[in-house]
Amino acid sequence: MNKYLFIFLNALPIILMIALIPGVSNDYLLAALYIVVILGSFKIHYEQKEVLVFLFGFGVMIVSEYFFVMTGVEVFARHSLLGIMPLWLPFLWGYSFVAMKRALGALAI
Repeated sequence: MNKYLFIFLNALPIILMIALIPGVSNDYLLAALYIVVILGSFKIHYEQKEVLVFLFGFGVMIVSEYFFVMTGVEVFARHSLLGIMPLWLPFLWGYSFVAMKRALGALAI
């Protein structure tokens, strides 16, 4: 498969998740939809240890976003996780780390 097509196809779940944000106001429902998208993506294509990449991105971005919010760099309208950020955001970041890992692998960087 063409590496650019591969990268685009791996970005589609992220595009879908971002597109869902304005249409789904319930953070818990949106997080559940993100889990379905992520599991579906992993079912279609899974590379060794990508769950670890996902969990790393999930955890690191919770901490990073927490500090960004605490320093006033970011402000969220939704506060369903830790009272400061949307519950669905770490899921989006976690899968973004997976997509970045795949893209870098395809580009052989």
